[in-house]
Amino acid sequence: MQTRRNEISRHPLVIRGYVGGRFTDASPTEEIAVIDPATEQRVATLYESSAEEVDRAVIAARTAFDRGPWGRATVAERQKALLAIHDAILAHAEELAFLETINTGIPLSQTRNVHIPRAAYNFRFFAEYINQAGGEVFTQEPGLMSLVTYEPIGVCALIGPWNMPLGLTAMKIAGALAFGNACVVKPSELTPLTVTRLFEIIEGILPEGVMNLVNGRGPVTGTALVSHPGIDMVSFTGGTVTGSAILASLAKGIKGSAMELGGKSANIVFADADFDQALDAALMSSFMNNGQMCLAGSRIFIERKIADRFIEAFSRRVPALKIGDPIQEGTEIGPMINAAQRERMARYAESGLSEGATLLCGGHRFSGLATGYYFEPTAMLAPSNEVAICREEIFGPFAAIQVFDEEDEVIAKANESDFGLVGYVWTQDLQRSMRAASALRTGTVLVNTPIIRDLRTGFGGYKQSGLGREGAKGSQAMFTEMKTTIIARAPRTLPRMGAGA
Repeated sequence: MQTRRNEISRHPLVIRGYVGGRFTDASPTEEIAVIDPATEQRVATLYESSAEEVDRAVIAARTAFDRGPWGRATVAERQKALLAIHDAILAHAEELAFLETINTGIPLSQTRNVHIPRAAYNFRFFAEYINQAGGEVFTQEPGLMSLVTYEPIGVCALIGPWNMPLGLTAMKIAGALAFGNACVVKPSELTPLTVTRLFEIIEGILPEGVMNLVNGRGPVTGTALVSHPGIDMVSFTGGTVTGSAILASLAKGIKGSAMELGGKSANIVFADADFDQALDAALMSSFMNNGQMCLAGSRIFIERKIADRFIEAFSRRVPALKIGDPIQEGTEIGPMINAAQRERMARYAESGLSEGATLLCGGHRFSGLATGYYFEPTAMLAPSNEVAICREEIFGPFAAIQVFDEEDEVIAKANESDFGLVGYVWTQDLQRSMRAASALRTGTVLVNTPIIRDLRTGFGGYKQSGLGREGAKGSQAMFTEMKTTIIARAPRTLPRMGAGA
């Protein structure tokens, strides 16, 4: 793999748009360097999609939806295509995992075992789901039958994140296609490699124009996409500030949206929890994916009875995490996505100290490698829930630990957040777990388990963590219009208005 990386560094890949069934020319638009965060070397040159290219992509999707066969395809035809995409991803799994790693800095063990299989599974899941999902029939009104059906919404703008670019963007693509829509996909300009490669490996599976790709920065390509009058809805995963700007743009056109935004998830460990499981899970939920994930459970609350023991064990394990080149086997922590994110980590470590937090481990740039945007995995003991490291999403390998005494106290602190994406609860008391799950203001509560997503359920958040849900019925609601058809089953007795004439 090092040989392949060197080859790409010498001859960077070219990232272009894909419109109407073919890749666009590398036109003289803005060129953006795509960087391997472990080597700081260019691995690709991205040619930014202009507003004109975005327009062509939307028109291609609109034409495919309005006049092409996809919107009228049978369930069996859509299933066949989705399963073919699933198989194509798995056939190229090792290559995609490598590209994801050199683009994001996430260890290869995680991209290979989590990201790429998850991307493929999204397509298989929705292929299976649409074969079982149905509408509704109501006959309670005498002489009437009310049919509820779900029709594709139209042309969907699908904007993916940089922290799990293929897996999370594939979720949107699979859901949009499953319900008969056409789409225009925009990956992050930081991490376009695997999404672009997906378009290459699935050529010929879908009719022309059903899937289109544009690339570029949010203020340029993203703005042109979400403000385009030919877009029927936007599904976005990313930061809350960007999500808010997209919502403001969509409001002008009364367009639909689904937003998976930020998180600052509480991870509550009661004294009766399985200590080793809770410890392992706290490390995983804080540092997996280099800590760069929206559902990180890095706001850790420990009951005082076990606090000293837990903090000592946690503080001993964190410095033992293996920091290194993400393509090397055994690496647990890779580099941050870029220099700006590394500096963000440093600023939060400084702010924690200035606000009275105690540094348990880490807190500095990692000096063990000559190149790369590395930062030591960090843990701090916070004096209260009011400090910035407990309130703001850091999006890196940074755990903020607090100690609590009472159940009501910790639930209140967990809910004292602008976000409400995920909550974690560790206890062997069944009744307590149910009370906590009911009381936490989050879209998902995980009891005695670390990070997991079940696509049969909805995933999304309360408050500033977003709008709408992804997965099964959530994606169906996102990507379809509900239609009600009311049919008279027998002639109805109607008032004969004007009969006196």
